[in-house]
Amino acid sequence: MSGSIPFYQKHHRHYDRGYRSKQTESKMSQYQSSSRYLAGSSTSATSRSRGLQISSHSGLEESRLSPVPKRAKPTYLAVDKENQIIGYVVPIFRGSQEFATGLSDTEEARVRDTAAYMARRDLFTSGVEMERSEQISRKEAMRESAERISLSKRIHEHEEHFKRMNEDSLMHAPEFVIKPRSHTVWEKQCVRLHCTVSGWPDPRVIWYKNNVALDPLANPGKYKLESRYSVHSLEINRCDFDDTAQYRVSAMNSKGELSAFASVVVKRFKGEIDESLPAPRHGPVSEYGITFQTHIVEKFGVSFGREGETMSLGCTVIIYPALHRYQPEIQWYRDDVLLSPSKWTHMHWSGDRATLTLTHLNKEDEGLYTLRVTTKSGYETYSAYVFVRDADAEVEGAPGAPLDVRCLDANKDYIIVTWKQPAVDGGNSILGYFVDRCEVGTTHWIQCNDTPVKFARFPVTGLVEGRSYTFRVRAVNKSGMSRPSRVSEPVAAMDPADRARMRGTSAPWTGQIIVTEEEPAEGIVPGRPLELQVTEATKNYVVLSWKPPGEKGLEGVMYYVEKCVAGTDSWQRVNTEIPVKSPRFALFDLAEGKSYSFRVRCCNSAGVGEPSDPTEATTVGDKLDIPSAPGKVVPTRNTDTSVVVSWEASREAKELIGYYIEGSIVGSNVWEPCNNKPVKATRFICHGLVTGEQYVFRVRAVNAAGLSQFSQESEPVEVKAAIASPAPPYGITVLECVRDSMVLGWKQPTFIGGADITGYFVDYREVIDGVPGKWHEANIKSITERAYRVSDLKENRKYQFQVRAANMAGVGIPSLPSETFLCEEWTIAVPGPPHDLQIREVRNDSLTLLWKPPVYQGRDPVNGFYIDIKEADAPEESWRGVNTKAVEKTYMKIKNLKEGETYVFRVRAQNKAGVGKTSDVTEPVPALTKPGTKEIVVDVDDDGVISLNFECSDLTPDSKFVWSKNYEEMTDTSRLTVETKGSKSKAVFNAPGEEDIGIYSCLVTHTDGASSSYNLSEEELKRLLEISHDHKFPIIPLKSELAVELLEKGRVRFWLQAEKISANGKVEYVFNDNVLSQGEKYKMNFDKNTGVIEMIMESLTPADEGTFTFQMQDGKATNQSSLVLIGDVFKELQKESEFQRKEWFRKQGPHFIEYLSYEVTPECCVMLKCKVGNIKKETSALWYKDGREIKADEHLGFTEGVLKLEIAQRDSPADTADFAGDPLWRRLKISKKDAGVYEVVLKDDRGKDTSTLNLTDQGFKDLMNEVFSYIANSSTQLKITSTDEGIRIYTFVSYYNDLLQVTWQYKDSAIAFSDRIKSGVVGEQLWLQITEPTEKDMGKYAIEFHDGKGGLKRTVELSGQAFDDAFAEFQRLKAAAIAERNRARVAGGLPDVVTIQEGKALNLTCNISGDPVPEVTWLKNDREITSDDHCILKFESGKFASFTITAINTSDSGKYSILVKNKYGTESGDFTVSVFIPEEVGGKKK
Repeated sequence: MSGSIPFYQKHHRHYDRGYRSKQTESKMSQYQSSSRYLAGSSTSATSRSRGLQISSHSGLEESRLSPVPKRAKPTYLAVDKENQIIGYVVPIFRGSQEFATGLSDTEEARVRDTAAYMARRDLFTSGVEMERSEQISRKEAMRESAERISLSKRIHEHEEHFKRMNEDSLMHAPEFVIKPRSHTVWEKQCVRLHCTVSGWPDPRVIWYKNNVALDPLANPGKYKLESRYSVHSLEINRCDFDDTAQYRVSAMNSKGELSAFASVVVKRFKGEIDESLPAPRHGPVSEYGITFQTHIVEKFGVSFGREGETMSLGCTVIIYPALHRYQPEIQWYRDDVLLSPSKWTHMHWSGDRATLTLTHLNKEDEGLYTLRVTTKSGYETYSAYVFVRDADAEVEGAPGAPLDVRCLDANKDYIIVTWKQPAVDGGNSILGYFVDRCEVGTTHWIQCNDTPVKFARFPVTGLVEGRSYTFRVRAVNKSGMSRPSRVSEPVAAMDPADRARMRGTSAPWTGQIIVTEEEPAEGIVPGRPLELQVTEATKNYVVLSWKPPGEKGLEGVMYYVEKCVAGTDSWQRVNTEIPVKSPRFALFDLAEGKSYSFRVRCCNSAGVGEPSDPTEATTVGDKLDIPSAPGKVVPTRNTDTSVVVSWEASREAKELIGYYIEGSIVGSNVWEPCNNKPVKATRFICHGLVTGEQYVFRVRAVNAAGLSQFSQESEPVEVKAAIASPAPPYGITVLECVRDSMVLGWKQPTFIGGADITGYFVDYREVIDGVPGKWHEANIKSITERAYRVSDLKENRKYQFQVRAANMAGVGIPSLPSETFLCEEWTIAVPGPPHDLQIREVRNDSLTLLWKPPVYQGRDPVNGFYIDIKEADAPEESWRGVNTKAVEKTYMKIKNLKEGETYVFRVRAQNKAGVGKTSDVTEPVPALTKPGTKEIVVDVDDDGVISLNFECSDLTPDSKFVWSKNYEEMTDTSRLTVETKGSKSKAVFNAPGEEDIGIYSCLVTHTDGASSSYNLSEEELKRLLEISHDHKFPIIPLKSELAVELLEKGRVRFWLQAEKISANGKVEYVFNDNVLSQGEKYKMNFDKNTGVIEMIMESLTPADEGTFTFQMQDGKATNQSSLVLIGDVFKELQKESEFQRKEWFRKQGPHFIEYLSYEVTPECCVMLKCKVGNIKKETSALWYKDGREIKADEHLGFTEGVLKLEIAQRDSPADTADFAGDPLWRRLKISKKDAGVYEVVLKDDRGKDTSTLNLTDQGFKDLMNEVFSYIANSSTQLKITSTDEGIRIYTFVSYYNDLLQVTWQYKDSAIAFSDRIKSGVVGEQLWLQITEPTEKDMGKYAIEFHDGKGGLKRTVELSGQAFDDAFAEFQRLKAAAIAERNRARVAGGLPDVVTIQEGKALNLTCNISGDPVPEVTWLKNDREITSDDHCILKFESGKFASFTITAINTSDSGKYSILVKNKYGTESGDFTVSVFIPEEVGGKKK
């Protein structure tokens, strides 16, 4: 047996063995001998019990070189059945004795790990491991080392055995066995933070101070970090006030990361005030000797999200000066509660940007988010609200999800779950809520209540002791079920005392010490429970709570609950089957409205004890009332999209959770929630509203019992920015200076506070030797101009000035002090600077610049101004003038700007002495037309009123239209009347005249410079006055005047069309001053939709000659139009009417739609055609030429109402033979024979119609010209070729006609043909032959085709290389022709085969030609033969060659050849001689 002392006592230096006596040792021995616990590591593997487990942890390792044996440092931890550490167990000893163990620190760690592992694997084992530390001599320690090594080996084998059996426990995330404890210390003291971490692989531990990792090397001697045997410590040496911070220790391995927190508060000796978070120090930082300046830019704004989405909030943080590796403290808050990293919130710092990511939005995430950036010099914060809307309901009309689910009063077998009701009920009242639970480590959700509960709090029973659960809640109405809420944090079902003891182990020196007796008492019936009371009562359930009996050491106490109806003495046990373990119990199924009393009995294995005192009678029903409706709701303006809503709190509201606010656009009757998370304050800013709309608001309160009735609706409020005092003016300059006064000018504030500036106040102070004095008011009454003369100054003194702007909200803060100005009189001759420069009417390529003339005129009056311009980012030397000639006006439209470029401007004034000082430079302005920009539109209404109209789409509630003439505001209303309605403003001219000529402009205040101008010039005024006159004395406008046209059947239609006429318009029809009326002769029609007015007459007679008039009236507008039909005009119309009448009758039978005409096809064929209509099967068509009917042949067609006839003569058969395979082989040529008069006659039983075409004389000539045109267009370009006679120029045409006339030209003159120059036609080739050409024939040649119009000319250039090549080819061909003509030839006379009888004589003669005379050679069988007596060869007169054999025999058979040859060539003639014997012939015949 071995003993040990608690771990925390080992840190006390006064502890020594002398504190233990012999009596202690004796009592220890007795205790161990009678205990059921097993001691020592050797038996820990086999010991099992149902008590508490004890695990041992050693202290820090000491030096192995110490001559004194080490004292063991075990610590005993109490572990419950779920392997959760709940405190320390210290047995009560009634004696004192020293105990020691022979284990080293390393072995102690192994024993500790094994014991801890055993404790985690066995939930129902309890035992006590006790180690004994003895001080032995060095010799005894060496002797026992072998035993320790053996024991260590067995322990290691034991651990490996359990690891093999439980592979899932090899690796697990870090877990804090002991968490660091917070400390409060005095200055200059040391403090040490400890923690014990388990995990596999061994976690890596990092310490942080205010989320900044601690580096001991960066602060030598300040921090000391140690890590031994899973015990990690941070020692802070000589604490000072800056060490007050929150410290975090983070443990990380491959399975996860876990953090624990502890705070250190350093108290000063002066006073006893304990400031947990001291205010940041301002001024220089001692570590760096500098002051940090923090700026938060690129901020996140008011944000809107929806449940389930991811949202990131970020700001860019600029810290000056920027130090390498310096990291500020970044903290995020929601509703002033510090946020920590979790699965719902991720935080990131990139070095210059802080980001908070909400990974899965829920309504719990709604609230005011604040970023706090803390440095050694101070801190900066920025806040904005985040709104989270409900996700779309899975069932239409279902309510929103509940929120903020929490667990309260957790016990062994029941937990109270609370939540907050949603703001959205889906349009129907919420019937109640369902609570679901899920055991940690599973994904199976179990519904806890069968019927919905309306109370936002519910006790969940039937839990398994020691297990952890998460909960969620769903709302239900008659439409369906809502989405589930966000799950709660896990909570373990255990006794609160156990949980308190478990929390007490957060640090070894602050853990709760559990004092245990030797053994629970057995066989003792427990006493009465104490302090029984009803802690909560609703109509659904009643919750009881009590305290266990006062006796200690009782064996496993459980409880029975009994109830009794008030007024009776009949007690009924509620939990008859299973007693409860927790001193809490929830009773369900009680009758609402009845009163009950309750009592509790304890029980254990020894029996059931006496009941507790009964409770007072409790009536079943909701004790917590729904809060009353909030009081008066008052909305006030805030921004363009938000309104501040305030209300009176609900009266006597108990356990109030908060308020829900709803808003509605006036008249819509649609209410939208402004917040989805209850707010506890009575003031809330509702964001996301529509600018310019009128809203009303209502509020209701909420507590666990439900939601109150809505408050009364608020008064309507328009959403627009609240009025604030303006920002300070800037740019103070001196415009004039005299002996005792100075004129100042300044620029309007950039922010005017949402209301017009009503005036300015100027202050001044004297500066003496660089030291400014007190401020004095220069004006008591506000001034409206941005220029003011400050009087009563002293000459040659220096002054500074400041200006404040005022509006209806009040006077703003003053501007920064101006530069120091010397008060001395200006004596320069040139003018001072212009001032108050303004820019209006900015467009892509132009803008208008306005200014005020200088206050100081100089020696002479100002006579003009110069405007300078440059790009905003260009250097000073880039200034350039806009105008070369000075302008007298104080405004100018600057054109030709580059779109998108940013410009600045300045103005200079001049007088006779010269050009003065430049004005202040304007603010940079980009040349861009803003979207939605509109221009002034001039309009003349129906009454002739001329007006200028301007519309602005960017109006704000405070915007006004300001009209001006020549950029001076108009105050005289006698010339112009301004009417404004909504976003439109109209300036109406009362009596327009020459006095109104000028530039009219309109500026809209409280906008981003919305303005436009209109130049009313003299010409424009004249045009508008003409239009006005027409409108005052209106006439009905006509699209067309009165006209006449003929309709079918020769009817006459008189008509006109009015451009615009109403349904009340009237028309009178007048002929020669007589009003006509509807009848058989006149048919009138007035189409008021189209404005067409018409009158139709069947025919015209001589009596209808005269004037026709249509008179119109539409209200006060009138008009008339007349048409005069007399003389030749009338006769021509009457004739045409009669013709049309006849035409109509003609068309009742077969008739010609298109009369006979001709068409020349691309193949140069002439086709006669006409189009006929109203034909039928029996209709016949007859063709005639010169009065004779043309026989029908294949060329006569009658299809689709078109008659065709080809007129042409075929080529001769010899001409067409060459085109037998050509699909166009029918090559038809027209000739003079085809001239004549052609006629077509259509007839059937309905009548007949005739069409004639004269193709004689001019008609035939026109036809041929069209044919010639086709031929000319088909001609190819002139080409050059050579012959043996000379050079030929030619072209091809697709078709040639003998009537075609062409002219060949040489050098643009017609060629006179001769024997040397000829032209001709071969087929489709037209050619020009130049015989024996010379260089004189070089030049341009052309052929001109004549078609009766412009003709067509083709040209070619015969010169240069073209002539040289053609001439060389001609010489070659000529020589070849000569050679061909004079070469030796065998002209004929020789047969191919000669068959002759033997003995006969053979005589053959052939003609020989050639110059010179050829030489003649005879060959037999390719061998030369000579003349002899048998074969006589002769050549006579150089022309005749003879071959004679006098008596032929068989030996003369063979192949004979004659070969003639001269210098131009050689030619041969062959024949074969076959000699036969007569007997052979006879034999063959037989």
